[in-house]
Amino acid sequence: MKLLTTITTPILLPHWSQDVILTIPRIVCGYLLAFDFGAAKFGMPWSPEENNLGLFEVAFWFPNDVAEYGGIFAFFPVFFAWMGAFAEAVGGLLLLFGLQTRIASFLIICTMLVAIFMQQINNGMWNCLPAMGFLWVALFYFILGSGRLGCDYLLTGKKSSV
Repeated sequence: MKLLTTITTPILLPHWSQDVILTIPRIVCGYLLAFDFGAAKFGMPWSPEENNLGLFEVAFWFPNDVAEYGGIFAFFPVFFAWMGAFAEAVGGLLLLFGLQTRIASFLIICTMLVAIFMQQINNGMWNCLPAMGFLWVALFYFILGSGRLGCDYLLTGKKSSV
């Protein structure tokens, strides 16, 4: 339990205004991952109806894309497709609310590294930019946590300052 509390407790910046400003990228990226990128390939209540996805169901085409990466992805494409889509949709939602921010950030980091190096790198650097942006934001919040304006701060009630 102590480990979970340590992982959950955010690092607070010296002034609350800094936490307010640094909350903006967390909310924007969490929203984009959960409601745009993730919802298109993972069944959520707000997924587009034309995708015809049940709750927590992966889009039919996604495991085939994952299998094309080769290696271990070819052996377990459904598992990795589900994990990637889950990390985007549910991890994005957790990032949006600042709930278990470091765990969600870790999942997003893993997913974005796969997206960059297994999917987009052959299409040029320009196509890697969205995944790189999400990667850097997730890395930042993996280190700091949610800040004062997240559920993690409310749940732990502890102040760990820089």
